[in-house]
Amino acid sequence: MTYSIVADGLVKRFGDTVALAGVDLAVRTGSVFGLLGPNGAGKTTAVRILATLVRPDAGHASVGGYDVVASAHQVRQLIGLAGQYASVDETLTGTENLLLIGRLVGQSRPAAKRRARELLAEFRLDDAASRAVKTYSGGMRRRLDLAASLVSRPRVLYLDEPTTGLDPLSRNEMWDIVRGLTASGVSVLLTTQYLEEADQLAGQIAVVDHGRVIATGTPAELKARTGARILAVRPAQPADLPAVVSIVGRLTQATPTVRDTTVTAPLADSAVLPAVVRHLDEAGVEVGELSLRGSSLDEVFLSLTGHRASAADAARDRAAAGDGDGNTAGDGNTAGDGDGDGDGDGDADQQELQDARERSKG
Repeated sequence: MTYSIVADGLVKRFGDTVALAGVDLAVRTGSVFGLLGPNGAGKTTAVRILATLVRPDAGHASVGGYDVVASAHQVRQLIGLAGQYASVDETLTGTENLLLIGRLVGQSRPAAKRRARELLAEFRLDDAASRAVKTYSGGMRRRLDLAASLVSRPRVLYLDEPTTGLDPLSRNEMWDIVRGLTASGVSVLLTTQYLEEADQLAGQIAVVDHGRVIATGTPAELKARTGARILAVRPAQPADLPAVVSIVGRLTQATPTVRDTTVTAPLADSAVLPAVVRHLDEAGVEVGELSLRGSSLDEVFLSLTGHRASAADAARDRAAAGDGDGNTAGDGNTAGDGDGDGDGDGDADQQELQDARERSKG
């Protein structure tokens, strides 16, 4: 078994703020590894270190066998990065954006144009290739942003909360794209605060809270750690909600959670279920829905940390690290250094790109 990313004891401080407090990671080649936690947990800081954008204060990490500090140049040849927000140029067309990235990472003009056509077709953007990106929908921009991170055919791809702000349909489309990437052998490190996203995509998950990895395993393994199934009861009449909360809490000996009109609580002993039904009946509560299911990742996170993976948590590590969550570890959406292709036409290329910008602005 080979690993594309290995991190050992990563520590990063920003002033008095400890963004990472000793993070260990091991990402298998050709897999999706989920880094799960709320905003401020340290996920983005970890990605920035692995992308050679920030140096750790302690610990070490390697990508593709290269140390991220001592061999940063080699690491940048291997990786692509798509940040939380699309960083493509809105004044350029889809084609021009990808051509720009291709030239920055050292591809010849013909090669950059071929790669742009391939990616636009693969991401179903070929019909919009000649349109300015400012006319794209949010989902189209995110697809173009991800396409830009793949221009240099990276072996390792960092996706830092790639579906932030997307509607459910666009999110599902992005999930399908990520699944296709791993099928082609790309290793993906996915950071997310969406429990469903980690459950859908990741083969392995590390739960991060306050700069520490507090649990690792497959989604099924993490769910099994709670040792309980979840009882959910929804009364047919909202007025019966207090009675349901009282009965469920008393019989499960747990503090119920109420969302809308559904009451949930962990149930260690399934033999309690008939008693719940009987007491609800005796109290005259008409049940609209009753179910017993396995724990979700949200409930696992709650049991591990005492709070949910909520977007309401302060984005501590991102604020401390400053801005710059853009899509590049250097120039553009890929981490290639763009040393040039040796074709001697650098000035012409720069003029071509400048002309493209001017055409788009016009």
